[in-house]
Amino acid sequence: MKQFMDQDFLLTTETAKVLYHNYAKELPIVDYHCHISPKEIAEDRHFNNITEVWLGGDHYKWRQMRSNGIEEEYVTGKASDRDKFQKWAQTLQRAIGNPLYHWSHLELQRYFDYNGVLNKSTWEDVWELANEKLRQPDMSVRNIIKRSNVKVICTTDSPIDDLMWHKMIAQDESFDVKVLPTFRPDKAVHIEKSDFIEFIKELSNISQLPITNYNTMCKALQNRIDYFAEAGCLVADHSLPYVMYQPTSEAAVEEIFQKRLGGASLDETQLMQYKTSIMLFFGREYHKRNWALQLHFNSLRDNNTNMFKLLGPDTGYDCINNEGSAAQLTGYLNALQSTDQLPKTILYSLNPNDNALIGTVLGCFQDSSAIGKIQHGSAWWFNDHKLGMTEQLQSLANLGLLSNFIGMLTDSRSFLSYTRHEYFRRILCDIIGNWVENGEYPYDLEALGEIVQDISYNNAIRYFGFI
Repeated sequence: MKQFMDQDFLLTTETAKVLYHNYAKELPIVDYHCHISPKEIAEDRHFNNITEVWLGGDHYKWRQMRSNGIEEEYVTGKASDRDKFQKWAQTLQRAIGNPLYHWSHLELQRYFDYNGVLNKSTWEDVWELANEKLRQPDMSVRNIIKRSNVKVICTTDSPIDDLMWHKMIAQDESFDVKVLPTFRPDKAVHIEKSDFIEFIKELSNISQLPITNYNTMCKALQNRIDYFAEAGCLVADHSLPYVMYQPTSEAAVEEIFQKRLGGASLDETQLMQYKTSIMLFFGREYHKRNWALQLHFNSLRDNNTNMFKLLGPDTGYDCINNEGSAAQLTGYLNALQSTDQLPKTILYSLNPNDNALIGTVLGCFQDSSAIGKIQHGSAWWFNDHKLGMTEQLQSLANLGLLSNFIGMLTDSRSFLSYTRHEYFRRILCDIIGNWVENGEYPYDLEALGEIVQDISYNNAIRYFGFI
């Protein structure tokens, strides 16, 4: 029997061990999509206890605590941080087979030098140990980032953000990690949302352009895209229930926009027409600037109305969606390609049934303008566990060029989540190691090492143009 999460955790062959320990383990990290706070980096926050860094904003953990019958008071409520940690430890003990079990223990090992097991019997010792560690100067946010060997971080930012914290970080010569904004204009796309009108007002104010029609809104968004570009932005990100494609005329889009400004609701066809138009606009703008477009789709959000009213979005009440079609996805990409305005694009579907679909879509739109121009994004959200990562990697290998894959990201709100890159690298090396030992690829360490290092680090640097 193997030891619990030892140095060869998830590495089942000798080739996998060589690839991970000799080629992947020490590589820097490029975290090109996350939700951490640039303010906390700029201010170099110190956390008071492990609950703050572990449970604050982590809806992955909240879902599991609720599944274990934990009262909401101990999840997002007013219970003490100590009591919340105890309830999480009780839950974690029951999370066999869940990636949170592995992630949590990797974080305890790497950041707190704790190689034991967190459960209902050990929680108090872990609480004291972790909090003592967090009081040390080398456990500030910036030191955690540097200790994790992170070179680039891309946060997720609204078009109306002034990027003050990014500018402050960039001007600080004592911190050499690149912290770049990502342009996330979901509020401009989701015209049906209740906050759309307020967003238009805020966009008008910050861009100093009166927005009276669809055209002036696009000009205001162009203004903000340029502003983000000046701050070093190289990536845009969009979250969609599914990729829509139903083109219409400029006049029709203007009519839809004016109808919504007047407070009227829109039907499904009008929503699709508007979203198609605005997404085509964004794609063209990103192509102009050589930005990468990330498309996160097939998520169904805020399904529990009572809890949405109580807690708001991103609190653990989302699920996998199964809408949209290949024709809509390819229609959108083809519309941009037909005018030579298709940007580098990364496709993430929350539905794992879409792996093969994405794998075949990639090959329809690759060209010589960028190696791996269209990417199958890493296993996302409900899929970034061992099986989900394995299925995504194997599907990409079967249908595309795995060696050109841009690798892992955290998609996290926690500064301890960089161990997810380790988790991914171990799984990657194990898959490749098994192929080699099964005679499916030669034992050529020079070629294998290059593939592993490219996927783990080099491809992302090249693809986004970070350095």
